[in-house]
Amino acid sequence: MADSTFRGWPHHLPDLISDATCVVDGRGVLTGWSAGARSLLGYRAEDVVGRPVAELFAHRGPGPPRLDAYTAAGGGPAVLRHRDGHKIPTVLWAQPWSLGDGHPHWLLQATREESVRRQDIGRALLDGLGLASPVAMSVYDTECRCLMQNAALRRLSGVQDEERLGRTLGEIVSQVDTSGIEEMQDRVLRQGVTVADVEVRGRAPSDPGRERVWSNSVFPLKDRSGEVFAVCHAVLDITERHRARERLAVLNDAGVRIGSTLDLLHTAQELADVAVPRLADFACVDLIESVFEGDEPPTGAVGSKTVFRRAAHQSIVPGTPEAVADVEDVDVHASAPDSPFARALATGTSVRETVNGPGPDPGWLDGDPLRAEGIQRWGIHSWMVVPVRARGSTLGVAIFLRRQRPDPFEQDDLLLADEIVARAAVCIDNARRYTRERGTALALQRSLLPQRLPGQAAVEARSRYLPAGSRLGVGGDWFDVIPLSGARVALVVGDVVGHGMKAAVTMGRLRTAVRTLADLDLPPDELLAHVDDQVRRLVDEQAAEGQESGDATDPAAGFASEPAIDAWAFGATCVYAVYDPITRRLAFARAGHPPPAVVTPGGRARFLESANGPPLGVGGLPFEATEAELPDDSLLVFYTDGLVESRDHDIDTGLDRLRRALDDGCGDLSPDAVCDTVVSRLVPGHPSDDVALLVARTRALSDDRCATWDLPAEPAVVARARAQVAHQLARWRLDHLVATTQVVVTELLTNAIVHARGPIQLRLVRNQSLICEVSDSSAAAPHLRRAGWMDEGGRGLFLIAQLSRRWGTRYSADRKTIWAEQPLTGPLR
Repeated sequence: MADSTFRGWPHHLPDLISDATCVVDGRGVLTGWSAGARSLLGYRAEDVVGRPVAELFAHRGPGPPRLDAYTAAGGGPAVLRHRDGHKIPTVLWAQPWSLGDGHPHWLLQATREESVRRQDIGRALLDGLGLASPVAMSVYDTECRCLMQNAALRRLSGVQDEERLGRTLGEIVSQVDTSGIEEMQDRVLRQGVTVADVEVRGRAPSDPGRERVWSNSVFPLKDRSGEVFAVCHAVLDITERHRARERLAVLNDAGVRIGSTLDLLHTAQELADVAVPRLADFACVDLIESVFEGDEPPTGAVGSKTVFRRAAHQSIVPGTPEAVADVEDVDVHASAPDSPFARALATGTSVRETVNGPGPDPGWLDGDPLRAEGIQRWGIHSWMVVPVRARGSTLGVAIFLRRQRPDPFEQDDLLLADEIVARAAVCIDNARRYTRERGTALALQRSLLPQRLPGQAAVEARSRYLPAGSRLGVGGDWFDVIPLSGARVALVVGDVVGHGMKAAVTMGRLRTAVRTLADLDLPPDELLAHVDDQVRRLVDEQAAEGQESGDATDPAAGFASEPAIDAWAFGATCVYAVYDPITRRLAFARAGHPPPAVVTPGGRARFLESANGPPLGVGGLPFEATEAELPDDSLLVFYTDGLVESRDHDIDTGLDRLRRALDDGCGDLSPDAVCDTVVSRLVPGHPSDDVALLVARTRALSDDRCATWDLPAEPAVVARARAQVAHQLARWRLDHLVATTQVVVTELLTNAIVHARGPIQLRLVRNQSLICEVSDSSAAAPHLRRAGWMDEGGRGLFLIAQLSRRWGTRYSADRKTIWAEQPLTGPLR
């Protein structure tokens, strides 16, 4: 390993510590030159041996350099010159050397200054890792037996060197499962790759009462040839970091999961589910009883007489055996003032308690034997009671228990519980407010819908209304059955766009408008045109109110993020149909509404197609009426889009499902049974939109219940008509109505003859009442008025109004009909 012309070069000298080695005699002349020296300074041995060593120094003095100045343990700085002329800062060591020739020599070793610095850093680093590092470290040989450990590992494990050295990790540690770590060590030894940041849970001998988490890393140690001869195992205690990360994950989960619906019990259950098992072994939520009804919680401190009900609970054990009350049952809390429940409710702050060891239970448990028995039975050792408070009011308490996890709740756990309960409290209060608003809107809507369908002979009708089960709230769906003149009946189904109180109010206004216009006996298309005008006026009024109020939202309402709950309805859809049991004809018109379905006797279900006008409130396009003749005993089905349309399928699929349901034997069922069948097959347990369903089976009036006479417009026909009416009433065994009916017929015919043009038609219909109708070709409408003492006319309609239960006028394409109804039981007095 020597590059020298001097025969005495020490070939056994290792060249490991320094970058370069050379030998100088007592005269300062180079006598030996190593390969490292050639690499460092660029000179070959034959170039420098025999020359003064002073020529190698960049800063030369007047004489040879003093080599004894570099004999200190740390050597000394020296700037050497490379063969090409550049300077090399080094650290130079010199020591006397004897070659056995009787002459003094010097052995010089030079190392680059940066190499020395690196060696110093490495040595200091090794010292620091061994003595001062907070990271516990140990070294294991190729058989995974410990070669060394540092001071941090001694402090962490409490195992001294004599107990650890020469043993495997499994032979040393018993409190932690080390099989995974030993596999890591073996893999690093075989593959030479680093395995980092593997978390392990356990309990340290120095702190056995608390579970800890360590991050384990194993990396290879290699010799100069690159072979792995050992592994270094580093252990870092990350318990606090791990718990902080877990708490952050729980908070994030709470923000995502809690409040997904506006259902009170579901929201409370979400809180319990988030807490178990990551925070507690058991959690429950008890709310004040009035909160379940949507009422305002009591103001001020909650007293011991307040009734709580269980809203939710969760446990690490299936079936929640630790629970002292079932969901929605009353939960009686200890009333002792020192109980954690009383303290939490009185102060509005959270309470944390721990039972230490087998000693006596807290005194407040004397007044709560059920919980005392549970604490003993299930080994509950730590609990937290957190008030559920939102917007300054207490809604209830959340209780968290630990039984299986040995670590008691800490202050950080209490802060975490406070945070997730605070988030849940706002959601619970929103659900409470929604429960109240939804209950009010639902009560209003039901009060605006028909409480029972009116009796009439044209159809046998039944209905169903199902409110939405989603957070959108009550909608504006409605239905109606309206008796009309001439034994006819109007069937109506409508749907106001939007949900909430305003949608329900708008529905009531539209239903009233439809009933009012129906009393005018308008054709379906004309009636929808008038209702369309009414909706547009409502929209304009709402827009004007919104501009005046600035569309402000009450922040106290808590629904700023739920606009659908209080959404304004900007339109509506409707189908209006009129069925005449005498002609068995159905006339209907649609305003953006799905078509009615019909099932004829012995036939299959089909939809009555017609021109579909725009939704109400859009305007600009006319509505068209469609007529269809129906056999007696036909089944008519009217519905809103909530029955046939949902997030899962489009309306075409829903219509096909409805048709198939009606085909499956519904033609022979009663309307009530048809409603049940359709709802069970098409409506889920919690529909996403309101559903209104109206089913009617048609009835035709037989010919023997209707009598019609076509009369000329001559005064002489009045007497003949009176006689025909008396004869017909006798056939119907309505002799007690002959006198009053003859008066009504006389007045109606006289008015038609005097004020109208022929031909004139007289018709009597025996239905649930006796209907007398006179039709003529005049468009002039009669008016009821009081005649003066000296007037010769003007008393006809007044008499009719006195003798009839109700009377009116209706128009068709080219005729006007005046009608009057009398009860069958006898004349009005």
